[in-house]
Amino acid sequence: MDGKKPYLAGILIQAIYAGMFLLSKAAFNGGMNSFVFVFYRQAAGTIFLAPIAVFFEWKKAVPLSFVTFCKIFLLSLFGITLSLDFYGMALVYTSATLAAATTNCLPVTTFFLAVLLRMEVFRLKTTTGVAKLTGILVCLAGAATLAFYKGPHLKLIPDGHHHHLLGHPKTQEHHVHLPSSTAWIKGCFLFLVSNIFWGLWLVLQAAVMKSYPPKLLFVTLQCFLSSIQSFAIAIAFVRDPYQWKLGWNVRLVAVAYCGIIVTGVTYYLQAWVLEKKGPVFLAMSTPLALIMTMFSSAILLGEIITLGSLLGGLLLVGGLYSVLWGKSREHKANDVNNLTAEKVDNQCSEMKEVVVASKSTPPEPLVV
Repeated sequence: MDGKKPYLAGILIQAIYAGMFLLSKAAFNGGMNSFVFVFYRQAAGTIFLAPIAVFFEWKKAVPLSFVTFCKIFLLSLFGITLSLDFYGMALVYTSATLAAATTNCLPVTTFFLAVLLRMEVFRLKTTTGVAKLTGILVCLAGAATLAFYKGPHLKLIPDGHHHHLLGHPKTQEHHVHLPSSTAWIKGCFLFLVSNIFWGLWLVLQAAVMKSYPPKLLFVTLQCFLSSIQSFAIAIAFVRDPYQWKLGWNVRLVAVAYCGIIVTGVTYYLQAWVLEKKGPVFLAMSTPLALIMTMFSSAILLGEIITLGSLLGGLLLVGGLYSVLWGKSREHKANDVNNLTAEKVDNQCSEMKEVVVASKSTPPEPLVV
């Protein structure tokens, strides 16, 4: 059973993300403003994480310099606040299924940004380099398919059998679930911008953490700063008091779920899976969220799946696995080279010890 725990944790992580896509879309369908949603989500995450971080890591806290604080502030602004704001606006224009599909672009986007920032090596003349380049091109083709091709509608559930447990009456179905082509393209572009900001956050986070190592305090500080930033953005764009009311409805459920479960539980689970199986294993489970979201959104939200969404999602998944395959082969080759170099170094050290010992030992007297 211990060997199966990482697999179960990976499935649970993707199920939590699928729930995030569905509940966020349901809250927006219910009229909640995306900027207000991001503020409430980050505030809930901060309230949840702050006492845990203080309890476990307050003694490990190191002095926070002004330069490091500015770096964390900018990291929070672009990697969390703006990324979530663009994600929320995109979800309003499109669907939960598209949100889950574009998430498969994230590992590829992160790799591409790491190459541009010279934090990742890219050798085109090798098999792994060709696999990575192919994956990037396939992901671009998938993103273009999602944006510009809809195709026929795929009815997962026959007409008259939609329950809309998280949706709205059928009179609003056409307006909510069939966005115009312009809105759909705009939403795809906003998802792309959100993924770029999110990828930058992943790439630059490791460098900033060297200046401030306590992980929980680091994440909590980012969440707190993001709450302030998202509040400033929300108050600038949303002046209607009704938009700030939560009530006992799907808005409150979405805020609590995204702020506590997504921010708190998945952080721990992802860290545990990364420690046990590594980042490639975690990234390979990402397409599960797309499958879960596709079927759940059709049942719970009454969303209509198009052939373009399905083909684009498959291309994104194919591109993701191509890049991950190249990365895994590259890591294996590096491990073999490191082991070989270590063996050579050990043999050289042993030879030097033998030579030194032979020189230091006086010759035995010649017996006639």
